[in-house]
Amino acid sequence: MIQRFIELGEGYSDLYELLEIAEVNKHRLAKLMAFHTNVNHKEVTSLAVILNPAAEGKFQPLYICLEGIPNPNMKANKRYDLFKEKAEELGQTIFELKVKSSAEFAEKELFYQYLIGILRLNHYIPPLQ
Repeated sequence: MIQRFIELGEGYSDLYELLEIAEVNKHRLAKLMAFHTNVNHKEVTSLAVILNPAAEGKFQPLYICLEGIPNPNMKANKRYDLFKEKAEELGQTIFELKVKSSAEFAEKELFYQYLIGILRLNHYIPPLQ
């Protein structure tokens, strides 16, 4: 199985795309995630939509808006509220994790491998088969 992060941007339009991905794929929706971190002394959050693997090809996409949203535990904000509203609408729980910043890794791909390892370890996504 291939598990891969697909990065969207940090703006409102990117968040709306993330929400639309969750909506149109609700039959495949596995988890909604919020990854909290600190970037340049600012508390920020990445939001992610994890879909179940496709039946054919065994590809599991993990869509993410990376480190562009203020941490809602420190400062309430509309972008996180939209994500929370979508979670409630879809009957989902947002799973929250504190993680390292992507800036702590030499390459973004290493950061995504780190996140996939955490998600597998905590059984949020299945192990490789």
